[in-house]
Amino acid sequence: MRSFKKLLLIPALLLAFSTFSEAQIAVKGETVYTMAGNPISNGVVLIKDGKIERVGSASQVNIPSNYEVFEAKVVTPGLIDAHSVVGLAGHLNVDADQDQLETSNPIQPELRAIDAYNAREALVGHLRDHGVTTIHTGHGPGALISGQTMITKTTGETVDENLIHPAKMLAFTLGNNISGAFNKPGTRAKAIAMMRQELIKAQAYLEKRNSDEDYSKDLGMEALADLLEGKITALVTVHQAHDIMSAIRLQEEFGFPMVLDGVAEAYLIIDEIKERGYPVIIHPSMIRPGGDAKNASMETAAKLYEAGIPIAFQSGFEGYVPKTRVVLFEAGVAAANGLGKENALKVLTIDAAKMLGIDDRVGSLERGKDADLVMFNGDPLEYITNVTGVFINGEKVK
Repeated sequence: MRSFKKLLLIPALLLAFSTFSEAQIAVKGETVYTMAGNPISNGVVLIKDGKIERVGSASQVNIPSNYEVFEAKVVTPGLIDAHSVVGLAGHLNVDADQDQLETSNPIQPELRAIDAYNAREALVGHLRDHGVTTIHTGHGPGALISGQTMITKTTGETVDENLIHPAKMLAFTLGNNISGAFNKPGTRAKAIAMMRQELIKAQAYLEKRNSDEDYSKDLGMEALADLLEGKITALVTVHQAHDIMSAIRLQEEFGFPMVLDGVAEAYLIIDEIKERGYPVIIHPSMIRPGGDAKNASMETAAKLYEAGIPIAFQSGFEGYVPKTRVVLFEAGVAAANGLGKENALKVLTIDAAKMLGIDDRVGSLERGKDADLVMFNGDPLEYITNVTGVFINGEKVK
C-alpha cells in the first residue's frame, strides 16, 4: 500500500513541476509604461513561459483564474545599464575581485569579459534589486584597448545562463583617463599613434584572413579585424572635446562602428557628433567633476537628447566601494535637469536596447518579448520610491 501511495504522488509532482516551469503571471499597475506607446492607466501585463503574452488595460485584458497576480503603482520594462564593469569589478574593493582592468599591457583587445564575469557577484544583485535587468558590462576604461564587453541579464548562477551577447564592443580609452600603471603612452599623440599602428596591422591581418593565404592566428588581431569588418563596435571612453575629435578622426580613418562613452564636454561639439551619427552612452549624471570630466554637466543628457543624438545611461566605474552607480538614480537626476521623466524612462529602456541591438528581446513590454519588468510603489524616478518587484524572463527575482 505504501508503494502504491508513492506511485500516486509521481503524477502530482510532475504536474506541480510543469506548472512551476510554465509560470503564468499577471502584473497589474495603476500606470504601465510599455515604451511601445502611451502609458496605460490600470494596465495589465500577462506573462507565460517567460515571455510577455499580452499587454493592455484592465478593461481589455481578462486575467485567467489560474494566473498568479501581482500589483504595483507603476510598472516599467526592465531597466538597462548600457555600460558597466559589474561582474568583473566586485563590491569588496580588493585585488581578488577587481578584474575590470588588466595592467600588463595598454593594448589587449583579445581579453574577453565572458572569461572574467562572476554572475554571483554581489554588485550584480545590487543592480537587480534596483530594477536593472540587463547590463552591458566588461573591461573598463584605463587602457588604450582594454578588452571585449558582453551583454547579460542580471540573474543566473553562471555566465552562460542568461548571456545575450558574448562580445558586443571593444573598449577604448582616450585622454588622461589612461591608468598610471602603464609606462606608455605618455602623451595624447603617442596614444593615438599606438592605436593607429595596431589598426594598420589589423588591416594587413584582415587581408590575409580574407584571402587563401596561410596566416598565424592572433587573438588580438582577430578582435581588431572583427572591428574593422563591423562585427564588433568600438566603445570609446573620452571626455574632453579635443579628445572626442581625436576619436572621430580615428574612426573616420579606419571606418569602424563607434559608440562614444562618457563625453563630459559633448555639449561643446554637439553638431559634430550629430552630423556623424554617433550614439552616446552619457556619463553618470552625478559623476564627480574632476580630471578630464571636470566640465561635466547634469544637463548634457537633455542637450544631446534634444539635438536628436541617441543616448543611454550607464553606471560606469568609480574607484570606491561599492564601485558602481545605479542608472535609475542617474536617470532621475537627468530628468530633473531638462530631460523630463518620460524621456528618461525611454532612455533607460527601449533607447538603450536599440543602441545595444537587443530591442527584439528587451526594452519594452510587448507580446513575445522577454518578460523583464519592474514594479514600483510610486514614481520610478523619485528617490523615495521603492522597487517592489523585479521579473526576469518571467521569473520573480525580487
